[in-house]
Amino acid sequence: MKNKRSFYWLMSLMLMLTLFLAACNSDANGDSGDGEDTDTEDTTEDTGSEGDSGEEASGEPQEGGTLNYAIDGEPEGILNVHYYGTATDFEIIQFAVDPLFEYDENLAIQPNVADWSTEDNKVYTFTFEEGIKWHNGDELTVEDWKFALETLASPDYEGPRYANVETIEGAKAYRDGEADSISGIEVISDYEIKITFDKARVNNLLNVWSYPMNRSYWEGVEVADILDSEKTRQSMMGTGPFKLTKVVPGESYQFEANEDYWKGAPKLDKVIVKVIDNKAVIGALENGDVDMVPVHPTLGEQVENMENVDLVTYPGLAYYYVGFKFGKFDNEKKEVVEQNDKYANLELRKAMYHAINRDEWIDAFFSGYGSKVNAPVPTAHWIAADQDELNDYAYDPEKAKSLLDEAGYKDVNDDGFREDPNGEEFVINFAHYSSTNPTFESRAKALTQYWEEVGLKAELEMIESSLYYDKLEKDAEGIEVYFGGWGTGSDPDPSALWKSDQLWNYTRWVNEESDQLLEDAIDIDVVGTDQEKRKEVYAEWQKLLNEQLPMLYIAELQEIYGVNKRVGGVEFDVSGSNSPHEWYIQN
Repeated sequence: MKNKRSFYWLMSLMLMLTLFLAACNSDANGDSGDGEDTDTEDTTEDTGSEGDSGEEASGEPQEGGTLNYAIDGEPEGILNVHYYGTATDFEIIQFAVDPLFEYDENLAIQPNVADWSTEDNKVYTFTFEEGIKWHNGDELTVEDWKFALETLASPDYEGPRYANVETIEGAKAYRDGEADSISGIEVISDYEIKITFDKARVNNLLNVWSYPMNRSYWEGVEVADILDSEKTRQSMMGTGPFKLTKVVPGESYQFEANEDYWKGAPKLDKVIVKVIDNKAVIGALENGDVDMVPVHPTLGEQVENMENVDLVTYPGLAYYYVGFKFGKFDNEKKEVVEQNDKYANLELRKAMYHAINRDEWIDAFFSGYGSKVNAPVPTAHWIAADQDELNDYAYDPEKAKSLLDEAGYKDVNDDGFREDPNGEEFVINFAHYSSTNPTFESRAKALTQYWEEVGLKAELEMIESSLYYDKLEKDAEGIEVYFGGWGTGSDPDPSALWKSDQLWNYTRWVNEESDQLLEDAIDIDVVGTDQEKRKEVYAEWQKLLNEQLPMLYIAELQEIYGVNKRVGGVEFDVSGSNSPHEWYIQN
């Protein structure tokens, strides 16, 4: 069974924004990997099998050795799985932690540290593996999970994962200070715990937070102080296959094998995670300075031609889109309180879609390592609708012009650009996040040029990445059409992004049919526990969004890694890679 580690940053939907934008920069919920030059300490060790030797490895696992793993974006430095906010941080954290559950190649949840049983999808009994040790020698018990759930539900918790505990019965009362404990958590023994949720749902298990916290490690540290504690910034406590032993903040993170790992000692002696500039990836791979690193699609062909490196690709679970702002959101009332009708005309949105040559755009800016997507669900996900049942909105500038003419968008003053149906100036105000990556502005300009070619004037605003999503969330003035990315995790429920009462529904699109379908898809009374029925509901939802176009779905990308041929035991599929305790250096 693989320990599919890629889903655990997807637990927080906002963090997926950070992930996807940084992945595009490396790209890989924001914006931390945008390519500032970094003087990285050379912590590469001589393992007796340099990556640039030109010799083919025999394929036989070597006992020991050091693997040099690279990330091409500067981490935020939060080395705590309960608090991290960027994918780059999780790239470091992953070597030291174990989730309670894992996912197979079909994205189905499987037992890992814990197994479970339920009769009604509301009350679950979890049974932990016995004998699992924390890196400090403590034995893992259910009390450590209880401690984690209480921490995330604490009113002093400053991380982003309260959503992963709020559906537990009594969590809200605990957070609001109305209770001293969470009523839905019942410890039965050291290895058995009962969790009662506030109602039966299809996705209660998928949504609940699945990482324990070591109680003795955090003894004496108040919840309000955890985020800024040295124990979060300079060290790490987990049950995973490697122990963090040395930190050079923003430069390198050294791990040694956990010989007492409950699945067996890792094959590697050490893993060194190095932070490198994305412009240095090619040289680092060619020289054997790094063994594994995410590769931006524009570099894929160069890596593919290397003799000492394999280019590994697998289906991604994220997509790019162009969104429209249909109104403004009041987060206290949990509703859209102001409507913006500028893009309310469906024919206008269809015309803007037909104007975009998505195939050309993907080839130009991602070297073809991707494809068109026609709904807000990547095609590799199990809930993806049959693509033959979705409108494709193929590149057709003449059709775009015809749609605009019929909708009343015509050039009435002969300046080369169309006015709106009232004869007033019409300008698409388009926003895109900025960084040191020059392709960001180029790809944004390409989209505005497509629209201008059919007579729609467009003005581009590049906004600093660190401010971008804050502006989207607050419906900042001037942002009408915007570029974004999102990902779909193991729990495909997109309610937090699309329900009319949700802050992260950045388009501010309100549609009762959409809301009802999303509710039906997790309603035990509607779909029971039948995955196919749930998929059918999500397929209907995708068809609705494909027809109504609250956003223009642009592209889905492949995930790409460069892996030195001396590395063995690494496997990838749609859910990510297997556990690093199975990786090894080949003789």
